[in-house]
Amino acid sequence: MIVGASVRRVDGIEKVTGAAKFTGDLKFTALLEAKVLRSPLPHADIVSIDASRAEALAGVTAVLTRADVKDIDPYYGNCLRDRAVVALDRVRFVGEPVAVVAAEEGSIAAEALALITVEYRELPVVADIDAALAQDAPHLHEGVAGSGEFHDIAGLGAPFGGNICHREQFTKGDPDRAFAEAEEVIDETFEFPMACQYAMEPHSAVAQVTPDKITLWSSSAHPFLVRSELARMFGYPHARVEVIVPFVGGAYGSKSYFKIEPLAVALARKCRGRPVRLVQSAAESMLTTRRHSARLQIKTGIKRDGTMVARQARVLLDTGAYADNGPRVAKRVISRMIGPYELDHCKVDVLALYTNTAPAGSMRSIGGPQAIWALESHIDSIAAHCAIDPFEYRQRHLLKRGEILKPGATPLDADLRQGLKSAAGSINWASGAAGLAVGVSDSEAMPVSVALVRLLADGSVILIAGTTEVGQGARTVLCQIVAEELSIPIERITMRGTDTLATTFDRSTGASRSTTVMGSAVKAAAEDLRRQLIAAAAEAFKAGVDSIALQDGYACCGGSSLSYAQTVAQFFGMPGGELIGRGYMRPDGALGKSFPLFWETGMGAAELAVDDDTGALRILNYVTVADVGKAINPQQAEGQDEGAAIQGLGNTLFESLVYDHGQPLNANLIDYRVPRFTDLPDRFDSALIENRDGPGPYGAKGMGESGIVSVAPAIGNALARASGKRIRELPLTPERVWRALRSTDRSK
Repeated sequence: MIVGASVRRVDGIEKVTGAAKFTGDLKFTALLEAKVLRSPLPHADIVSIDASRAEALAGVTAVLTRADVKDIDPYYGNCLRDRAVVALDRVRFVGEPVAVVAAEEGSIAAEALALITVEYRELPVVADIDAALAQDAPHLHEGVAGSGEFHDIAGLGAPFGGNICHREQFTKGDPDRAFAEAEEVIDETFEFPMACQYAMEPHSAVAQVTPDKITLWSSSAHPFLVRSELARMFGYPHARVEVIVPFVGGAYGSKSYFKIEPLAVALARKCRGRPVRLVQSAAESMLTTRRHSARLQIKTGIKRDGTMVARQARVLLDTGAYADNGPRVAKRVISRMIGPYELDHCKVDVLALYTNTAPAGSMRSIGGPQAIWALESHIDSIAAHCAIDPFEYRQRHLLKRGEILKPGATPLDADLRQGLKSAAGSINWASGAAGLAVGVSDSEAMPVSVALVRLLADGSVILIAGTTEVGQGARTVLCQIVAEELSIPIERITMRGTDTLATTFDRSTGASRSTTVMGSAVKAAAEDLRRQLIAAAAEAFKAGVDSIALQDGYACCGGSSLSYAQTVAQFFGMPGGELIGRGYMRPDGALGKSFPLFWETGMGAAELAVDDDTGALRILNYVTVADVGKAINPQQAEGQDEGAAIQGLGNTLFESLVYDHGQPLNANLIDYRVPRFTDLPDRFDSALIENRDGPGPYGAKGMGESGIVSVAPAIGNALARASGKRIRELPLTPERVWRALRSTDRSK
């Protein structure tokens, strides 16, 4: 079987030889280069903009300001349409686009930016969540924005008041009564920092606009959603908006939904049909999107034997100046704060708050690292309070397969104890400097995907599917599914990047949905084609379909065989024609009758050493365990889980985007520290659990996000066991650890 084999990546040669072309590599005739003038202030009214000197500069073709978007609906957003293409009357964060210049060369565009005069009137700054909740806080958005097309969130756009972008609330049972009956209460507050996704390729786009058509080349992970939003904003039908996705250099959520695409298209409208390229620097991308910082208050009532009877949690998310994906993140926090434990009474309140900082959007496992950092650290605190080993405590209280984590949701589809045993068994748990964590998250991946598989006259195959290859290996996995179903060498299959005029629809690439949802559509398309191919072969052999077998690119009947090319030629009576299989997924119950389609589960276990003199942590051993159902490509699956864990190591030990009263202090790759190879644990292992119990092809589940969520609590728990100090704020920098070691308060 090719499914289950670690075959070579289908795009590997192109990438390692430099043949792969990313958006910034593309060549165009008469290409213009764009540069963006960004707000230097976190909050201010725009009194006036004078771009006349910039427009007069030789080599400048166009300058876009608020005056140029009056003929369109300038607002966009996947959840709330609360953000304009360029700032209209007010800027709300440092880095917000105020004007954009298109010129013959990038250096000319940069020179023109300095010639634009903007007069601001500074306003009070809502610097953080405390300022956002203050009684006298200025309101960053006076009105309620309209909702986007693809949010799937009840209550979105309700007038929550103040600086509340969105609120999610959940209650199970009777928490107040249960707390009154609890014998002990453990109450803690945790802090999680802002973090940057840092994809190696910053946001990039090339736009060309004519009266008849919009063409956009973009590094977007959601090209069909981008098409829909651009069509609405600029008044074109979908058939005249073409979004083309070349190779993409990473995403991690940063290229979800709409980022610079509306800006590039709005500028291109002024360039008389010439293409315009907008490529951000890494520093600009760091001020375009980020992960939510969070304060998480969690209180659990217990019996003296450790039985949990009630939980109450309040989560405050800093969603930045605009909603972006904040409401969806708030929704997803709920299940993570309930947790995969036996618990009958629970109340969770989540607020996504506007502040004068860069908008917070999607990042690997939205809401997961924040909530699971708090919950899994809290579980260890309960175990310590009850003098119970943390591994044994979890083994006693974890939910079993088939039990309900959240009312109305899909029953738990994993054996959590099996995963926990695998993680604990890979480290020296008895060392006393080891920690564990369990991560369970709901993907809520909307199951809408369409695929075509074309068998051409020469027996080669083209797979058409709108999943974006962002480096995760989706093209390889999807080609493996086709190869398995058609019994054809994978080298005979081609899958290219998305072009929305020719590629079939996919809701999005994200939420670990590609293998499960698009993979199911691809499998259905391949099965449809297989049926047609067998029928064509049966006709050629004048035999029944039951007597036909497909093997390695041949249709076999008894002792005779025809190549797929010969089969197609006989079917059409000429060396031409093609057979086409179609498959689609929709929310009709084919992948399950409830959400989430699957629970993405992962475990983490860490051993560490603490330098008492400096506070530096050395990770001696880390193991990440993922329940994947079935690994279509084990090597890629392991790579995804290990990559996620290293990303989690960053926000655990050193990553934090720092603001001072609305001003970013380290939004660059000199001052903002991302993981290096030298940061790897001394020993670093991964394990895959394969029970073939997922809803996807061959029992696969989505994966690739679970590896990030357990890192921080596993390391924090190991530190608490080793030192007796529970640190509740990330990152665990040497200074923070050093101060905690010298604190007389054992809770810090």
